Amino acid sequence: MPLMTLALLMQAASPTDTITVTATKTPTEIVDSAGSVSVLTVSDTGGLDGLSSAEELSERLAGVEAAVANGTQIAYQIRGIGAVDHQALTPGGAAVYSDGVFLATNVQTGFMLYDVERAEVLRGPQGTLYGRNASGGAINFLTIRPSADQPRAARLRAGSAGLVDLSGGWGTSFTDTIHGRIAVRRLVQDALLDNVVTDADYPPGPSSAGGERDEFGIRTSLLFDNANTDVLVRLHVEKDAGINPSPRNDGLELDGHDISIGPDGAQHTDSHFYGASVEVTSQWGDWSVYSLSAFEGYDQNYGFDFDGAQAPFGNPNLNANLSYDREFAQWSEEFRLNRSFGQHDLMLGATAAIDDFKQDYLIWCGTLDEKTLIGSCPYVGAPGRVGPDPASDGMPMSLLTRINQSRKTEALFARTDLAVSPKTRLILGARATHENIKGDGFGLHVFDDGITALNDRDGVGPAVGSNTIDDTRLTYNAALHRTLGQGWNAYGLLSTGYKSGGFNGEVQNNADHFADEGLFEAETVINYELGLKAQPTTGLRFNTALFHQLYDAPQARIFVAFPQPDGSVITSNSLSNLDEATSSGIEADLDWTASPRLNIRGGLTLLHTEISQTDEDVTISNSDLFDGNPLPFAPEVSATLSARYTHPLADQRSVVFDAHTKYRSEFYLDAEGRDDRRQGGYALLDASVRYALADQGVSIGLFGRNLTDEDYAVSGYGFIGYNTFRGAPRVVGVELSLSR
Repeated sequence: MPLMTLALLMQAASPTDTITVTATKTPTEIVDSAGSVSVLTVSDTGGLDGLSSAEELSERLAGVEAAVANGTQIAYQIRGIGAVDHQALTPGGAAVYSDGVFLATNVQTGFMLYDVERAEVLRGPQGTLYGRNASGGAINFLTIRPSADQPRAARLRAGSAGLVDLSGGWGTSFTDTIHGRIAVRRLVQDALLDNVVTDADYPPGPSSAGGERDEFGIRTSLLFDNANTDVLVRLHVEKDAGINPSPRNDGLELDGHDISIGPDGAQHTDSHFYGASVEVTSQWGDWSVYSLSAFEGYDQNYGFDFDGAQAPFGNPNLNANLSYDREFAQWSEEFRLNRSFGQHDLMLGATAAIDDFKQDYLIWCGTLDEKTLIGSCPYVGAPGRVGPDPASDGMPMSLLTRINQSRKTEALFARTDLAVSPKTRLILGARATHENIKGDGFGLHVFDDGITALNDRDGVGPAVGSNTIDDTRLTYNAALHRTLGQGWNAYGLLSTGYKSGGFNGEVQNNADHFADEGLFEAETVINYELGLKAQPTTGLRFNTALFHQLYDAPQARIFVAFPQPDGSVITSNSLSNLDEATSSGIEADLDWTASPRLNIRGGLTLLHTEISQTDEDVTISNSDLFDGNPLPFAPEVSATLSARYTHPLADQRSVVFDAHTKYRSEFYLDAEGRDDRRQGGYALLDASVRYALADQGVSIGLFGRNLTDEDYAVSGYGFIGYNTFRGAPRVVGVELSLSR
């Protein structure tokens, strides 16, 4: 497994505690792990390091960013690596797992956090143990397992904009060998962004366009704990019935945390997520056996105002709304064998997965007639897709794109950890992955007389077709780890990873959509690294790493000018491959227990990324414009600092102060590197103070997120002007926690 900087972010744990991680897919003490594992753990208030949603993970880690689009779709960027894209068929370059189950689309990555024990984050390509879509790294969220001594906790938060957040987990033992657990979360909150009027000539939109949360989740698990075999069954169901926040158009003059859209832009979300898994661990002679069989699925229907304005440039016919209707199902199996041969460890494994994705993507203008799919005004982009031989003399009004994609994946992998001397270990691993991806679909426009016809932009041919991608990839790693003595360790590594190619899942313009030039190819990353990790004294951990990553065929969303028949121009976009890029830098982190009352943690990443567009790519308009640009969501500087101070009182009472901040320097929101698509540097500050009654397992306190009320972009896209989704403003509230 790749060796990386070892960052440990712990709540209420001293650096002398023994901490076991599973990121190596075998339980390993973190001080001995041959890998980069940043660990966030559950706090004594029952939440994951104070986080309320998955994208906030990036606020606790230097060198990790999260591009959030369409409300909850998260593409994590680790060291600047990872495709920033909003379509569901393009997951990020950091593979995201929940209890070891791979979440194959970025729709799943914004899941509710509840009853989570810890999150483990691996920096750098993780192709050997995590396979596809781990070109930048891997993230695994782990929920609390049922057991004889499992924790029981409940937490209520109430705060800004009508926030009510109630979560809890409870378990029991039915017999000495059968343990069960159930956890729930209910979350509601009113809009955090203000929808304001910028053009008095047009009607304003609802306040709910600033985003409303209405979520519920339930998770159950049952553990059969036998002498040589454990069987753990998990089930979960979540529902999202809120409204995703609308974007902000950069052509409007707005104050911080403001948006401005019309009455037709806010659409209720109707999303259901569900899954089940069976995890079996057993002993077969000298071999440890592991099996994880899982199903994950969702159905989703939501949309938002696409142009981000009441009436762009004072023209209501430039208004655009979109909606997604999706279904997804995924079956997966992972099987592993582990054995120790004295000082040598061997792992052999195999994985297989089948997934199926369906999506209807609709764009219209004004108020939609759901039966005819015709809006009350013509969508500006529809006429450009009609082609040279219109099917009607009427006005093209709306666009509908349908895509179906199925994928079969099989992989074999092996990893060995060899003790070449008492102080030196050699870690080798390799993985062979085969993918078969089939896609088909069509794109059509709807005329005002009800006639529908396939798109044929530029007369290339009707937008209907199919194609198949058949790809086999070999990823590998090699690392040398040396114990230097007195708590110091050094390492060098070579690791590789890749992210799958695929089909663009949104507007299909013509017959080329499923031709070879209509596909985006796989990207690959090779990582070279040197580093140190140390625990020189009791109460102190320090780690640093120097890395250089070669990024071949990076996937990037490209925005290009799209001329209309009337001479106007709008922006169209698709996922494409750039030529190559590099990502180089240095990381450092520290965890210091300065006294029994005070713990300080910090992290720093200095990063340089650069796109090299040396070969003119005919599929990318003005591809030379990308040459020399930094990668998106890759700030040159990112730093974190956290502190916890516990002031003891009489009778096992105490007051606990927590504060955390993260700073990142400016970065670009896409690969074009334009100044008007850049987020300036900013810092976020979170803090809390609690009065804790340890003997009763009760605490009550105040919390605040983004206390300086920073206004910042979390992703962007080009359409009519440039639109950005915004981060949440200041949120404050009270918190009551019970635990035992």
